[in-house]
Amino acid sequence: MITLKLFGLLKSLAHNQTELALPIGSGGTVLDVVGLLDREYPEIAELVHKKKVLISVNQEIAHSDTLLNEGDEVALLPPFAGGSETSAADDMLVRIQREDFSIDAELARIRARSRRIGGIAIFLGTARDRSKGRDVNGIKFEYYEGMAQKKLREIRDRALKDFDIIDVLIVHRYGEIEIGDNIVLVIAAAEHRAEAFRACKWGIDELKQITPIWKQESTPEGEIWVEEHP
Repeated sequence: MITLKLFGLLKSLAHNQTELALPIGSGGTVLDVVGLLDREYPEIAELVHKKKVLISVNQEIAHSDTLLNEGDEVALLPPFAGGSETSAADDMLVRIQREDFSIDAELARIRARSRRIGGIAIFLGTARDRSKGRDVNGIKFEYYEGMAQKKLREIRDRALKDFDIIDVLIVHRYGEIEIGDNIVLVIAAAEHRAEAFRACKWGIDELKQITPIWKQESTPEGEIWVEEHP
């Protein structure tokens, strides 16, 4: 038996279930999962076939021929709104948390990393009251525990490798967010401003592409899962 985790809009398509128990044992494949979805949940299966929904096995993106074993953690990942071993200090630089964060405190944290820092670029994402022409009363974020943190660590590792920067910090909130409140913070520090700007922009763009975090907007017309990000 395989337990299939559901996130975001997929829960609505599965009658508000968060998990599905599938009669697949060891030796089965991801293709078998898709076959069962074709029969039981065709709307979800259609999204998989169109590659709008990815399938992960043990928090790694899988393919149709990926083998499954009893007890594997399998999940369906709708479009996102995500390591290596890290130290406690590094863990504080990449976090997902429910509570609000202090920009001043996070800025002090990154500045303490090195006295060579000469330029710092900051991106702060906040909750707005209008989206795609409709009013928004509040926002709720859901994430895939474990995989999301792993993807954020990968983003930090790649930024340190690909850009001439000293360090980068990423914090994302989950749960219910009120209009005007903080959502996500990316801080990139470098010796010079140009690389700090480049790394900061790349970091938030990459986060929205590969991190399994989903956004639900509360509107006068009801709750709406957001499938893509600007």
